[in-house]
Amino acid sequence: MDSYNFTNGEHMTQNSLMNNDIVKKEWNFPGVIMSDWDATYDAVGAANGGLDLEMPSGKFFNREKLLPAVKGGKVSEDTINDKVRRILRTEFEFAWPDRDQQDLSIPRLNQDGRQVALQAAREGMVLLKNDGGLLPLDKSKIKTIAVIGPDAYPAVPVGGGSAQVQPFNAISILEGLSNSLSASAAVTFANGLTSLGHAVTNTDFQQKPTGKESGLKLETFNNENLSGSAKTGVNKHLVLGQPFDISALNSGDIDLDSLLQTHGSSERWTGYYVPQSAGTFDIFVQQGGFSPSGFRMYLDGKLLFDNWSNQKFILAQTSVQLDAKPHRIVVEHHTGEGFGLPFIRMGIVPQGGWVDPAAQELAAKADAVVLAVGFNPQSETEGWDRTFELPPGQNELIQRIAAKNKNVIVVITSGGGVDMTSWLDQVSGVVEAWYPGQEGGTALAEILTGDVNPSGHLPATFERRWEDNPAHDSYYPAAGTNKVPYKEGIFVGYRGYEHNKTKPLFPFGYGLSYTTFKYSDLVADEHSVSFNVTNTGSRAGGAVPEVYIGAEQSSVPRPAKELKGFARITLQPGETQSVKISLNGRSFAFWGGHAWQVEHGDYDVLVGSSSDQIELTGKITVARDYVIVNARSIGSPGANAGH
Repeated sequence: MDSYNFTNGEHMTQNSLMNNDIVKKEWNFPGVIMSDWDATYDAVGAANGGLDLEMPSGKFFNREKLLPAVKGGKVSEDTINDKVRRILRTEFEFAWPDRDQQDLSIPRLNQDGRQVALQAAREGMVLLKNDGGLLPLDKSKIKTIAVIGPDAYPAVPVGGGSAQVQPFNAISILEGLSNSLSASAAVTFANGLTSLGHAVTNTDFQQKPTGKESGLKLETFNNENLSGSAKTGVNKHLVLGQPFDISALNSGDIDLDSLLQTHGSSERWTGYYVPQSAGTFDIFVQQGGFSPSGFRMYLDGKLLFDNWSNQKFILAQTSVQLDAKPHRIVVEHHTGEGFGLPFIRMGIVPQGGWVDPAAQELAAKADAVVLAVGFNPQSETEGWDRTFELPPGQNELIQRIAAKNKNVIVVITSGGGVDMTSWLDQVSGVVEAWYPGQEGGTALAEILTGDVNPSGHLPATFERRWEDNPAHDSYYPAAGTNKVPYKEGIFVGYRGYEHNKTKPLFPFGYGLSYTTFKYSDLVADEHSVSFNVTNTGSRAGGAVPEVYIGAEQSSVPRPAKELKGFARITLQPGETQSVKISLNGRSFAFWGGHAWQVEHGDYDVLVGSSSDQIELTGKITVARDYVIVNARSIGSPGANAGH
């Protein structure tokens, strides 16, 4: 699927170098290249650029636009024929013409699918911290457990956007623990946190620095640039529309056309916020929908947020010091044509005002606390970035609960790393649950109580600060441009952190277990790396050994080491298994601009349980330089290499 963006100056749907030269010719891809939804911009450009199928409809790939191009010689018949062959070939490979595409004998709600979902959640969760061996929880000792946090109930099986599948039933963290522990312990619950909606309606404004006229002056424009005449009114709170939930389309009760923004619009709110007392305040602004939109906010004449041109954060937040006097607020917002009606809301909460005292009371009385924090479809979704910081108030919640109970396990629902620096040292356990699907609550309960030994390992590096990320300085376009240069080059992920000598919070490949493993007997050559792994603990568990290769000398800049293979094995206590990871020419190669090249010399072999925890080291010597001729069928260096 081709995305929306330009790459090297060309839309991906008409980028011939990527689609034709690399994907279809070099990789010999026989299938269909389709567009992302409405990511096609020109009929001739896309046709000649390698696009085969325009989705979701033929705005450009239609008879009116393509037929004249073919007759005029702008698009060849061979090009059209190739697209037709690819589409038909895919249909025949899947036997679509030979059978009904709906097999009604397979129940949509089925136990096989449920077990697959459960096993995926079990294997995916990553145990990041387990101080003092708190986990697994001892059911014979835990008599009361408090489940607290905004992601504890209801379940948060998925993030937002096109992947937002609505399951028949999703087991929340609260339900999973209650089902598991009900026979031996009391499971109490509190959300613990003021919701964003309540924070918005609890934020009061006045129209002038003095006087009793409550609310904000609202100006509404029928264009995106706040120009021309405006309709005026007063809003008591700063809220427009409601959060967009694409899963609502599953019901069929919502007309798709009703969610289309057919013209640009913009709004400006102006007024004053008067704190009851001086202090530190959390300010947040939340947006939503798939329509191109943005906002900016001024506090006392100074720009506080600028998301006008880039959809940086669907939920922006910051903290400021405010005196007990009127502070001028100006918020400007715009929405363009697209999918999802305008939505924006803003709230101001004094620090110390987020947490429900009842949650702290529950935590103080419990033997242990499971604290479920993180994101949801309205705070982490398609089309937007999110902040590295947890959503507003959640850091405060963790700190307050950790002050009441020493046995706190933080469970994070997210699609990636978050800032844990303000509370990580105050809690005993941390589990990265990701978006665990419909059986997430059951899987988490099994892991926390020891019925399942955690075996997930991080597929990404978790940095301490967003500023530590190798892409931080060039992540957004430079001012006044739409160009994002990939300045980090090959030094992405763990390779970038090592190159920059930046220690991450949790390294790539990291993951704790309730058992221990020993690595031994490394044997390596150009074709494979072999070694043994032994379970040296008292529980059965899954090990994920990782193999890295690093060139000792190179004519070009290269990472210190690169992942070249991994395995996942389950071992009983005392059991040893032999692991073999295959290598080929690409395991030693770098891209030379026109081909993959291998240089002679010594290469380090490193085997470990993460990029930072290396257990075995060795060397492989490559005797000669060579160029990989056929990148699609590399077996051994000698068989698939040419001079």
